[in-house]
Amino acid sequence: MAPRIAFEDFVAGQVETYGAYPVTRQEVIDYASEFDPQPFHLDDEAGRASLLGGLAASGWHSCAILMRLNCDHFITDSTSMGGPGIDEMKWLKPVFPGDILSVRREILDARPSASKPDRGIVRFRFELINQTGEVVLVQINPILFGRRAAGATQGAAHV
Repeated sequence: MAPRIAFEDFVAGQVETYGAYPVTRQEVIDYASEFDPQPFHLDDEAGRASLLGGLAASGWHSCAILMRLNCDHFITDSTSMGGPGIDEMKWLKPVFPGDILSVRREILDARPSASKPDRGIVRFRFELINQTGEVVLVQINPILFGRRAAGATQGAAHV
């Protein structure tokens, strides 16, 4: 089955919110044990003694949760070709066990590739938001998407 979402579906200025990811204590510890074994990600007491104020998820774990929510919501059903990197990443608040995270996605711009007419570049601002509405992470990055009409000279999402 062909992907449902292509470059032409992304229009600058669109804002959408999605997801409800519950963060568990065990997941925080498991991720940190494997990838970021700093004490405040592994132990309640060390977390309370840190500037985080409690056992908190690794920032990289928060990034992985953002990616999971994006994949579930649109990437795996799209013509995504991946991205060339991250322009900006900020961890604004700690993520704690019990938090429920969602994403607010804004399309900053979308433009056809000048050199490869079968694709376009969409630049996003993603905010990971906890259950009280606090933004805990901001990520800005481009993603390449295939166009429905390969070789097309126009797309609905020009900016």
